[in-house]
Amino acid sequence: MSTPEALKLPVSELEGIARDIRAEIIAYSNHAKLPHLGSCLSCVDILTCLYFHFLKLDTTDSTNPKRDRFVLSKGHGAPALFQVLARRGFYPQADLYKPDHGDGKFGEHPPVPQDLPGIEAATGSLGHGLPMGLGMALAGRLNKFPYRVFALLSDGECNEGSIWEAALFAAAQKLDNLCVIVDFNKWQATGRSEEVLALNPFVEKWQSFGWNTCRIDGHSMQDLLSTIEGWPSGQGKPFAIIADTVKGKGVSFMEDDNNWHYRIPTEDEVAQAKQELGVL
Repeated sequence: MSTPEALKLPVSELEGIARDIRAEIIAYSNHAKLPHLGSCLSCVDILTCLYFHFLKLDTTDSTNPKRDRFVLSKGHGAPALFQVLARRGFYPQADLYKPDHGDGKFGEHPPVPQDLPGIEAATGSLGHGLPMGLGMALAGRLNKFPYRVFALLSDGECNEGSIWEAALFAAAQKLDNLCVIVDFNKWQATGRSEEVLALNPFVEKWQSFGWNTCRIDGHSMQDLLSTIEGWPSGQGKPFAIIADTVKGKGVSFMEDDNNWHYRIPTEDEVAQAKQELGVL
């Protein structure tokens, strides 16, 4: 069985895809009445970089055992992932707009993998995705498969004790095929992350748990590319990337406004957002 290949698209194309996907996410939020728009927009650049440059995937065989794995631990970002998977070719984008929303598969959180190609884990209860991802990484090592596992977390999710139990286990098992990316947009559902629990010093926490750790601009495609390209694999440590992001990124009236955690955009707001993104 052959190993899938990554697309390796250049920065300029990645930035254009991210812009288009933001517009689609906003339009779909209005169409399907799905919330978590701000949280979806903050992680678009990360998802685009992974799916269109790094992840080795086979869209004709989504269960190829040699594929890279991506786990959306922040499951409320599912509407962003749905658009990315459609653009990547796992299913037609038109499936999202069917009257039954793909038989209910395109909801607020990812469905079980059997229901939708490209999904690795059904997530939604925060703190569960990373433990599942490290299980995949451990399985890959035991089976001598060269795939890598990426798990995308939210900063609020790092309030969960299961995240830090998983972090300890991954370090103990020297899972250097596992990468965590934290979408650090500084908000939770009800307030600023720093006002809920003391995450900072955030980088130092991951480092003290035995991870190679760095902090970058999560909206700079070049920073994302160079950081993941420079993954310090082979050192016996998992890798954590703290990606500074902005909730609602890309649309002026949504940026850093936590009302868009639950608000649904009107048709006029969709048009205004598309105009700002330059996709009308």
